[in-house]
Amino acid sequence: MNLKDKRILVVGLGKSGGASAQFLQARGAKVTVSDSKRPEQLANEIPGLLDRGIAVETGGHGERTFRGQDLIVVSPGVPADSAPLVQARVQGVPIIGEIELAAQFLQGRIVAITGSNGKTTTTTLTGEILAASGFPVAVGGNIGTPAISLVDQTTPQSFVVLEVSSFQLETIQTFRPFISAILNITPDHLDRHGTLEAYVDAKACIFENQNATDFCVLNADDSAANALTSRANCPVLHFSRRTEVPAGAFVRNGKILFRDNQSEREIFPIEILPVAEITLQGAHNLENVLAAVCMASLAGCPAEKIRDAVRAFKAVEHRLEFVAEIAGVRYFNDSKATNVDATIKALESFPANIHLILGGKDKGGDYSVLNTLLHERVKRVYTIGAAAGKISSQIQQAAEIAPAQTLERAIHLATAAAKPGDVILLAPACASFDQFQSYEHRGRVFKELVRALTVGK
Repeated sequence: MNLKDKRILVVGLGKSGGASAQFLQARGAKVTVSDSKRPEQLANEIPGLLDRGIAVETGGHGERTFRGQDLIVVSPGVPADSAPLVQARVQGVPIIGEIELAAQFLQGRIVAITGSNGKTTTTTLTGEILAASGFPVAVGGNIGTPAISLVDQTTPQSFVVLEVSSFQLETIQTFRPFISAILNITPDHLDRHGTLEAYVDAKACIFENQNATDFCVLNADDSAANALTSRANCPVLHFSRRTEVPAGAFVRNGKILFRDNQSEREIFPIEILPVAEITLQGAHNLENVLAAVCMASLAGCPAEKIRDAVRAFKAVEHRLEFVAEIAGVRYFNDSKATNVDATIKALESFPANIHLILGGKDKGGDYSVLNTLLHERVKRVYTIGAAAGKISSQIQQAAEIAPAQTLERAIHLATAAAKPGDVILLAPACASFDQFQSYEHRGRVFKELVRALTVGK
């Protein structure tokens, strides 16, 4: 892609938008950034862009801004069907996302991982296994480091491990992973996609450009993910914690094995998993490990290197992250639980005595599916944010509810009620954007508030 002197508009000034704008400008493009946020909300980003000669439009998207562009690069948070983009398509302007832009320049082989839950843990672990095996590795994407920022780190020998979201996959054109993986599919982002079918279709875009020389990895235990087997254009391997699969990673007699068309080999006993780390407890994290084992084996990683990397794997921030124990009460930060299924997995990681903080910006989820677990394991639910009313109406028969409005008040109410041996768990089942900048921001605030507590019970 020749960028010199091209007029390029970047829509959305998040992490990927800012990184895209700087990448394009450095390669000679005439770049404009447009964001609907007010200037004061972007005070940290704007000066650096202006210093580079990048034009910045804030407070809305002007119709004229979208005219006469050679290319438009859309950040994941911007709906692909927004009016200015629809009009630009009518005028014949090419529109791609940051992940597609990166694909034009990244060297090496791409390992792309998507799913409703577990993406970040699996992406991080897969990258660590590849690195432990001696491969040059770059890790990024939806995990926090924009893919476009990795370009200069890559060589033809690199593996580029990317977490990719449904929003990013909506705008691909040529993006082609060597290995793609869909970990699971449960209702999420229905406020954006509209229907579960549209959400599934967006996820399935991950393998639309693959061919017979590539691989796709699917969860045999997840009906929605497994149903996509027939839509793949490449050889499909599966992972399963429940049954042996014809090709892929599975569990037999307490051991993880990998099987391909030629052979079967033992990778390691399940007992070596660092179960003392709460982030690798629970069936969902065994699935994440199996997915990583499958991808690493396809990439050529030796069994002993896979074993060593899994054993050394540490907690990923904001994913069932242990924060502190105060007066016998343990606090866990699972701010990344931004949908109902992720909250189910968090609840399944503790047997009982949970004080659960729920709420935020609703994404179209059905909170009533939590009711069985709430009844069995949760002492009280503390609701926060914009979705509090909807949540309360759907779970009121299953648990005692304490309306808390804010995260700070929820923590103080839960701390006052908890007894030694109890767990206070932030697993909100919602997006963060009503009260926080991101789920990371929400998680950091939770940890700061917990660590500031005085032990006076």
